[in-house]
Amino acid sequence: MKNDPSHAVLREADGLGHEARAGRGDHAVLRLWLRLLASTTQIENEVRRRLRERFGISLARFDYMAQLDRAKDGLKMSELSRLLMVTGGNVTGLTDELARDGLVSREASPADRRAWIVRLTPKGKSTFAAMAEEHERWIRELFAGLDAQAVATLHAHLGTLRVHLLDKLKPPEAETP
Repeated sequence: MKNDPSHAVLREADGLGHEARAGRGDHAVLRLWLRLLASTTQIENEVRRRLRERFGISLARFDYMAQLDRAKDGLKMSELSRLLMVTGGNVTGLTDELARDGLVSREASPADRRAWIVRLTPKGKSTFAAMAEEHERWIRELFAGLDAQAVATLHAHLGTLRVHLLDKLKPPEAETP
């Protein structure tokens, strides 16, 4: 790690957590994994703090609203649960809170009367738009230490990793009798 130029600015005293535990004898991919994890955790914690401080909202509520913002026709609560990777009970709780605040509406699905379709209300759309704009500024600020070429290169490499993981981790196809 001595030849790693970024190591000069990274010290255990900086609260690096997982990354600080990687020793010189560890494999490069382990050190990379720990650096990705540490960076992601730092960014997530800062975004979580800023959302709470600036808008009085949790990251979970922000993510929920982001999913609805992308789905102009709304989403079934089961779809939200899958997209957010949380239980149906958590989605119900978030929906109740956001509906109480006038940010989302829910209506019975015309195709399945047992299912609910959730949408951002006009108030929810404008509230989310303001949060999303500020969120993007925060992300740009947090990544400002990387120039455009470094961002593009890192994005490309992480894309390659994602494709590899999707291929490697997909469930095996069922054998046909």
